[in-house]
Amino acid sequence: MYLPKPTIEPVKKHIYIYSPSGAVRDKPAFRRGVARLKALGHEVEIDEAALASHLRFAGNDETRLAAIHRAAASGADVALISRGGYGLTRILDGIRYKAVAKAIEAGTLFVGISDFTAFQNAVLARTGAVTWAGPALCEGFGVGGKPDMADGHGHGEEQVPDDIMEACFEDLVQGQGEGAGWRQNRESNPSATDSIAGDAISTGDRASFGIKKAVMWGGNLAVLTSLLGTPYFPDIKGGILFLEDVAEHPYRIERMLTQLLHAGVLGRQKAIVLGQFTEYKLLPHDRGYKLQTVVNWLRQQIKVPVLTNLPYGHVATKVILPVGVKTDLMVEGRDALLFWGHV
Repeated sequence: MYLPKPTIEPVKKHIYIYSPSGAVRDKPAFRRGVARLKALGHEVEIDEAALASHLRFAGNDETRLAAIHRAAASGADVALISRGGYGLTRILDGIRYKAVAKAIEAGTLFVGISDFTAFQNAVLARTGAVTWAGPALCEGFGVGGKPDMADGHGHGEEQVPDDIMEACFEDLVQGQGEGAGWRQNRESNPSATDSIAGDAISTGDRASFGIKKAVMWGGNLAVLTSLLGTPYFPDIKGGILFLEDVAEHPYRIERMLTQLLHAGVLGRQKAIVLGQFTEYKLLPHDRGYKLQTVVNWLRQQIKVPVLTNLPYGHVATKVILPVGVKTDLMVEGRDALLFWGHV
């Protein structure tokens, strides 16, 4: 699922925790996440407003903007958000993008998920700087506290952070992360009718192809779509667009994809890579309409490969992905590999 690296003695890293979006309601998860990062050998610095609360937000707009700028000025190896939620789109015009880009150039890795998509794509659109789609503190490292009751008798073990997620995060912070591989859903095997766009390289097998040096970008579908028509939506042509979402019914996913389609975004890419779409409920009214229906429909709309089952999204097991890095994509049958090398 991810590219294993040689065992190297880990180096202690400075991780800065801040809250640019929703308020942290689950304080135990926050504390567990901090403890877990420390147990991995890292130095953890907590922003002064990380646990602030104003309405549903982690402090008012000015508080959250100040937190972003403190993270950029921290000199940390990693700036990791506490959680997603909502709040970044409303403060995008107040972010000092040059300061963020300067911090990234100096070596700070900005990592997050979900609402963080707004920040990532705004930074890419305004500066071209690279950020990383990965876990947040609470949902990634703060799991646990209650035994798994699956056996019905309370004999399960206490939950711990997913080992693949944790390994991918450690690879990133130790400078070893180079790519990610996975297996697509069985029904998503490329067929003779699939088209390969751009400078994709045919291997002679209709189920195998490669794409070279395409900018990887994307994130949460709902958040990304909300940026359309703004200065914070990247103008990427010939890219690899990855998408995920949570608690969105397949028809809503299709509706957002349709917006991206009609805006000309999807057709300009070399590949669309669909991650995990979770926590929705199908209804009797759907009459067989499901997520695969949306995938099949999308493939009929664009002459671009549409891949599925990328292990990224609102799930425990997820890889870490670059936003703004030229990436190679290799597909052979159901197996897919993204490779960006050392960044």
